[in-house]
Amino acid sequence: MNLKRLCRDAVLTAVALTIFIVELQIPDLLPIPGVKLGLANIVTVTALFTLGPVDALAILLCRILLGSLFSGNMMALVYSLSGGLLSFLVMLLLKKILTAKQLWAASVFAAVAHNLGQILAAVAVTATPSLFIYLPILTVSGVVTGLFTGAAAQFAVKRLSGVLKN
Repeated sequence: MNLKRLCRDAVLTAVALTIFIVELQIPDLLPIPGVKLGLANIVTVTALFTLGPVDALAILLCRILLGSLFSGNMMALVYSLSGGLLSFLVMLLLKKILTAKQLWAASVFAAVAHNLGQILAAVAVTATPSLFIYLPILTVSGVVTGLFTGAAAQFAVKRLSGVLKN
């Protein structure tokens, strides 16, 4: 990895981490635990569609690890990793069949996959299969937040693709 690429990825990781930490300070929008906007995912989606999977995955993993450390919630690492990796795989697959104008759709499916990954992790950790009853609520919130973050990422890709690749 050359120095320019390393610095670019470090800056994008710092941006994603800052957004994540700021979002933690925002009170819950709904009285439903776990429903967040996921604004830091804008950086991950933008990186995937402009820089490629290796850089995007590195940014995602660093943000998840550092976010868990900085927030002081290491248990969140399990949930964030499971949701983040599943959503990343979904976006990676969809990137092959969607055009740049359909990036928002990849973000919607990725947000839903993120919620599914978190529920799967919660069921595995707690051995409580009844947590799947929470999935429809998280699916609806994933569609809404995925539309928002996807639209923002699509705007960022359109505006930043030349800057990020150089």
